[in-house]
Amino acid sequence: MKRMTLCAVLAAAALAVAGCGSGGAPKTEGGADQSKVIGAAMLTQTHIFYQDLIASMREEAEKQGFKLKLQYAEFDSRRQNDQMETFIAQKVDAIVLAPTDSSGISPAIAEARAKGIPVFTVDIAAHGADVVCHIASDNYKGGALLAERLVELLGGKGRLAIVDHPTVASVQDRTRGFVDVIAKHPDIQIVQRVPGDGQRDKSMRVTQDLLQANPDLDAIFGINDDSALGALAAVEAAGLQDKIVLVGFDGTPEAADTIRAGKALKADAVQYPRELGKVTIQTIKDYFDGMELPKERPVDVGLIDQKSLLEAAGNG
Repeated sequence: MKRMTLCAVLAAAALAVAGCGSGGAPKTEGGADQSKVIGAAMLTQTHIFYQDLIASMREEAEKQGFKLKLQYAEFDSRRQNDQMETFIAQKVDAIVLAPTDSSGISPAIAEARAKGIPVFTVDIAAHGADVVCHIASDNYKGGALLAERLVELLGGKGRLAIVDHPTVASVQDRTRGFVDVIAKHPDIQIVQRVPGDGQRDKSMRVTQDLLQANPDLDAIFGINDDSALGALAAVEAAGLQDKIVLVGFDGTPEAADTIRAGKALKADAVQYPRELGKVTIQTIKDYFDGMELPKERPVDVGLIDQKSLLEAAGNG
C-alpha cells in the first residue's frame, strides 16, 4: 500500500478527541491575536512520526495566522534546554514541546511560566511541570492493545523482551499498559528490558546482545517503529525470524509494509500524528481565546496487523 492509501485507511479508523477544561488566557475582543508567535521545541525531525506531526502543526499554525518557530533537539536534552532559553529570551507568546527528558525539562518549563509564557506539551509529557495542557495519543491503551495481540500470537505462554526508551513519559505510559496486560498471564514472562532509546541503529545493537543472552526468547515489543524495525533487523540477521514475533508502535508506512509482507513484525499500535499536530495548535488557539482547558487532551489509537491491512487494501 502506498503511503497515501495507508493514511486514508488510518483516517477511517481514527480518533476521538476529548474536549477541554482549565483556565485559558484572558480573552480579548475578537479572539486570538493573529500575530502570536509560538516556539516549538521538538524531540526530533528525523522520525517520520514527528515529520508528520510537525507538518500538521505548520499547516494549522498558518491557517490560524500564527508564526511557528521550530527547533529540534535530536534527543539531546541540553540542546532542548538551550532552545527553551532562547524562546524565553525572545518572549514568544507560547511554547509547545516534546521533551527529550520528561523530568529534566521541568526547570525550563518553570522558568517560562515564571516569565508569563504558557507551555504546552505534545506526544511526551513533562513530569512535575506546570503545563497548560498535554496533547497526546492514548499510549496506555495502545500498549494494552499490543499486549492483548501478543498474548494471542504466543498462545498464552512464552518469554519476551522490551526494547525500551525509559526516560520518555509517553513510552512509560505505553509500556505500563503493555505490562499490566501481560501481568494477567502468568505463563508469559518479561525477561529483559533493554534501552534502544527509540533509535533504529541502537535498537538493532541492543537486540543483538539481547538475543545472545536469551536464546529461548519468543517475542519482542519495540516501543516505537524504529525500535521494532531495528530489533527485526537483528532477529533476521540471526536467522530467528520464524521463531521470534515482534510488535511495534506508531503505524508508520514502513512498519505497515513490513507487517503486510508477513514478516516477523506482526502488529503495530497506530498513532495519528497529523491529528496530534492539528489538535495541538487548535488547543493553543483555544487558550489565546480564553477558553477553559483541561490538563490533558487525548487522541485515540488503533491497531493494525496483516489481516486488517490486507482487508483495507481489498485483498483480504
